[in-house]
This record gives sequence, C-alpha cells and structure tokens, in this order.
Amino acid sequence: MKINRGLKMQGDLKDRGKIKWTAMMLPEHVAQLREWQQEHDLVKKPELDAFDYDTMQEEIERALISRMETRLTSWKSGKIHYHRGIIKEANNQCLRYEDPYGIHQLPLDELVGVFVLT
Repeated sequence: MKINRGLKMQGDLKDRGKIKWTAMMLPEHVAQLREWQQEHDLVKKPELDAFDYDTMQEEIERALISRMETRLTSWKSGKIHYHRGIIKEANNQCLRYEDPYGIHQLPLDELVGVFVLT
C-alpha cells in the first residue's frame, strides 16, 4: 500500500491542500506561489534598544563566569536561529560557544537574544 504524504487529516476529511490545484495552474504561477511563500516566511530583524543590549551583555558575562549552558537567539537572512551551548569567549566582534558537536562562532551583529539556562 502506497503512503500519500500529501494528505492532511482535518477532522474526518482527507485534504491534499494546494496539491490538487497546482495541476490546473501554469508553471509560472506555481513558481510565483512558491516565491511568495518563501517571502511570507521571512521575519524582520528585531529592533533592539540600549536596554536590550545591556541585558544581553549581563547575561553573556554571567554565562562566561559561571560556565552555564546558554540559549542564544540569532537572526540571519530573515530567519530566527536558536543555538544552545556553553559560552567560551566573547569579544567585540563574535561570540564563541561550545555544544556537543564542537565549537562555533556567532557574529554579534546577528545576536538578538541571550538566556542563561539554570
């Protein structure tokens, strides 16, 4: 029996969503819909003020001193990314943190949030 991955259950109905309509559309329309969906999923960079930067600096200092696991939030190319690890080094250009997969660098201009996990 073949599994149809396009089916979604909505109550008692099996719905194929947009799949059933794409056969009736021109390829240009399908491409425009995909492009629109990608643009629709983009997130604007959060606007941070001086208080937010001070709070992030305090959290980074606390994480550096205590060597506690930290959740870092970054924004790049319209998407929010979450990182989790122990901060090893911080300077005025980048932040180095270690997770189970190795040591990574995160530019400070992409950083939008820091939270020390207890």
